[in-house]
Amino acid sequence: MNRRTILGGLFAAATVPALTACASGITSLDNEGGAASGGGSSKDGVTIGTANFTENQVLGYLYAAVLAAAGVKVKVRPNLGTREIVFPALKSGDIDLLPEYQGALLTYLAPKAAATEEGEMQNDLTIALPAGLQVLPYGLAEDADAFAVTRETARKYGLASLADLTKLNGRLVLGAAPEVKTRRVGVVGLKEVYGVEFKEFKSLDSSGPLVKGALKKGDVDVANLFTTDTDILDNGWVVLSDPKNLIPGQHIVPLIADRRADSTVRKALARLGNVLTTTQLTELNRQVDKDKKDPEDVANTYARQHGLAR
Repeated sequence: MNRRTILGGLFAAATVPALTACASGITSLDNEGGAASGGGSSKDGVTIGTANFTENQVLGYLYAAVLAAAGVKVKVRPNLGTREIVFPALKSGDIDLLPEYQGALLTYLAPKAAATEEGEMQNDLTIALPAGLQVLPYGLAEDADAFAVTRETARKYGLASLADLTKLNGRLVLGAAPEVKTRRVGVVGLKEVYGVEFKEFKSLDSSGPLVKGALKKGDVDVANLFTTDTDILDNGWVVLSDPKNLIPGQHIVPLIADRRADSTVRKALARLGNVLTTTQLTELNRQVDKDKKDPEDVANTYARQHGLAR
């Protein structure tokens, strides 16, 4: 257990008494929900929404599998779009539950937030969330943003970190999902924190076939990818280090409406959070992206194999 993990447990446990610490952070419950459940009820079912990329869809179906095993009626609305779409859908009541990522969600809610450690981010999220929404305990698995270049580009320009990009200001093309152009973990933060300026920004997709294809062909020099993307290792791409901690920790965290956050839901999702690891999540992504398996089938198989569903 490292210092980040210990602090994550201490901070989150200090502010959310109903939670107990485990190896990766705060992911299990020590009672029936109590005040932390917010008086919600899942008796009418839970509608799960997901963003428009593979991993989030897999997570949505994993949530559905463990909730269904706990006796909750579930409906999944996959591939709804970016956070700018799914978050308002949660607020409006169109959906009840989202798989989220600590750092990215905090940056969306509080662009000037400086926390990068898991427990601190959990506390800041609790403060930043609008009334009616809450984050449940974060899990073992983590998937962070990354900025990658090909091995050839890294060697040609001597690139190892985001700071190295400044020596090529105005010469490189960045490829990413459209929203990265205005996000802090993107063009805005790269300029503010590192002083990096790009020749061009190409709007593509979120660690998907468009941006990865563009990186392979040389249409972009730098690509915004996710660290659980198996193509990074398969292609030998170089993930640029982040010495100034622009990119926050990104443990998977359920974001739910208070109206559905009863003890049944909380416990089921906590069990999943305690089991699913980053390595396992990466493998599930590979099965969908590489083996072309259905994300729902992949999620259901995983849940059964790990005793989370029947």
